[in-house]
Amino acid sequence: MDYKAFTKTFDFGDGRTLTLETGKLAKQAHGSVVLKMGNTMILATVVSNYEAKEGLDFLPLSVDYQEKFASVGRIPGSFLRREGRLSDYEILICRIVDRAIRPLFPSDYHSETQVNLSLISSDENILPDALVGLAASAALCLSDIPFQGPISEVRVGRIDGKFVINPYRDQLENSDIDLIVSGTSTELNMVEGEMENISEADMVEALKFAHDCIIKQCKFQLEFVDLAGGRKPTREYNHEVNDLELKEQVKKDLYQKIYDVAKVPSGKDERSAAFKKILEDYLAAQGEELEDQKKALIQRYFGKVKKEAVRNMMLDTRGRLDGRKLDEVRPIWSEVNYLPSAHGSSVFTRGETQSLTSVTLGGKLDQQLLDSPMLSGFSNFMLHYNFPAFSTGEVRPNRGPGRREIGHGNLAARSIKRMLPDQMDYTIRVVSDILESNGSSSMATVCAGSMALFDAGIQMKGAVSGIAMGMISDSATGRYAILSDILGDEDHLGDMDFKIVGTEKGIVACQMDIKVDGLSYEQLAEALEQSRRGRLHILAKMNETIDKPKSELKPHTPRIEKIIIEKDKIGAVIGSGGKVIQDIQAQTGTTISIEEVDNKGIVEILATNAEGMDKAKEIITGIITDPEIGTVYDGVVKGIQDFGAFVEFLPGKQGLLHISEISWTRLNSMDGVYKEGDEVKVKLLDIDTKTGKFKLSHKVLTEKPEGYVEPAPRPARDRNDRRPDRKDDRHRR
Repeated sequence: MDYKAFTKTFDFGDGRTLTLETGKLAKQAHGSVVLKMGNTMILATVVSNYEAKEGLDFLPLSVDYQEKFASVGRIPGSFLRREGRLSDYEILICRIVDRAIRPLFPSDYHSETQVNLSLISSDENILPDALVGLAASAALCLSDIPFQGPISEVRVGRIDGKFVINPYRDQLENSDIDLIVSGTSTELNMVEGEMENISEADMVEALKFAHDCIIKQCKFQLEFVDLAGGRKPTREYNHEVNDLELKEQVKKDLYQKIYDVAKVPSGKDERSAAFKKILEDYLAAQGEELEDQKKALIQRYFGKVKKEAVRNMMLDTRGRLDGRKLDEVRPIWSEVNYLPSAHGSSVFTRGETQSLTSVTLGGKLDQQLLDSPMLSGFSNFMLHYNFPAFSTGEVRPNRGPGRREIGHGNLAARSIKRMLPDQMDYTIRVVSDILESNGSSSMATVCAGSMALFDAGIQMKGAVSGIAMGMISDSATGRYAILSDILGDEDHLGDMDFKIVGTEKGIVACQMDIKVDGLSYEQLAEALEQSRRGRLHILAKMNETIDKPKSELKPHTPRIEKIIIEKDKIGAVIGSGGKVIQDIQAQTGTTISIEEVDNKGIVEILATNAEGMDKAKEIITGIITDPEIGTVYDGVVKGIQDFGAFVEFLPGKQGLLHISEISWTRLNSMDGVYKEGDEVKVKLLDIDTKTGKFKLSHKVLTEKPEGYVEPAPRPARDRNDRRPDRKDDRHRR
């Protein structure tokens, strides 16, 4: 054995344990850890270049989480049969870890850094998203990379009124809280999750409960690092060129000018132009011979001075960049049924942020296929968020949704899905296209999505609205300001981005990123209460446009009806190779799906018109109906022979209408009696128990002629009773 492994175990106190191990795997990474809980194992590695690329003024950090199909004993279902691009679920976990660790790197550290997290073994009842943050933090703490951790992440559930840390997957089904919380031993820095209309006070208690465990896990990591040889000396680096004299000069020359511009209420474009002119004029005053390096330093220092001046203006005046009060929400206007061809639509505009949202309803065949190690099956609710460049007046090629779009869409989806009906036959796709953006387009998506679903006639449990809260604080003086409905600039310059979504009853989802140390629980409670008032204000504005789901679907919305059939009839409806069901769909213009549930077949018919629906139901009912002797049917002639006609009296079932059963009058031939496609009423006279053939009659449904005499049956002839003359003839031959 050429390695020395170090392991340490954390006890949750309820019989569950978690183990960290290092020194065995991935030893060439700058830091590596294997986290194990039950059968779940996560390999976390971190590598950071020793030199930064020239010209970078930020940390190029990438966090990649991938689940190996081998971890659950499955082969990927993709064409290549190997792991491909990250799924949305994996990307969301990447974002959770990124948001938790990014604030803890020094602001002047600019080396390209990569955190890789791999699910290498899985216990399907233990969710890895609550463990990867701890694993990433431990790997960073074992390295020489400058990192002001450790941090940890935990999931909080509440089951039967009791808070639970990292509940099992099956326990979450009975939990009214599903919250991921991250933080250091002194403060929280990231929160994301969904709830069942909980109160603001319950939210604070859940965060306190989470932080108690986070503190213990941070201490556990430090003990683990000491066991493995102690924390390495932080590497030396120098990624920024600075000129302190120039920095002070820029502040002296520009602080008041920036402050004065920020103090005058203005719109986004006007304000941006004013700030840009201050910088351009200052650069021009430096002369034409200004060096590129000095120009870059002035631009960087200008950004820092701008941040300081704007923040101080807000703390001094208790006002906002656009002139609003701290708790004031921007003007709102909204409209529903804007898109005539959509099944539901809305436009929601709050200030300079606008979402155009559509709802499309489909059937079971439209469900989304989930194919990842921890998520497999189908989803009948999708919410897609699009953020085109023109929404911020920029030029950028469209390359599909990025991690930000997936994260914002997921927050909106989690916010809305708890309000959907418990029993939902439709597959629902909500699409939010952001047409303008200046602050919290994800919250606009929530509001627009709720209204569009109301417009579509989806009988939701209630409307949901969302608001983004911010905070400006000064640790030196203790001053702070909590901001409702933040602008893009306030998000960029502020210390907190806290998005809260709820109904009139309580909170249903949230997402919080804290960029500074020291947010107290009192400040958190204040922010939550201020958000409640803002959220209810927005909800009232939405209700002015539409306050309840429409009672009926739109005329062009597809309808769904279900038929329950016996299990042994499923094959008859599908037909050999799907021929029968395909024929029905082609004839009726419907979409039909069949699944077996509890030993019954559930046939779902989706149709865009009543005629197609009725026809499909008629055909399927005919297929599953057992013919009954004595029953009268509307039949269709399918074939004609000399001795009669073959009539389809139920879908897929044909019987013989003998020439003698067509009319009370004797027919000598079938010429001119029927042609294929003719409709004819028939009565089922008999079913041959051996062959299953059906005997039909039409004449019994007509009036018998007066004086009609039933012809005598022909006498039966004994085959052995042959005529002698024929026998003699045979002898002659």
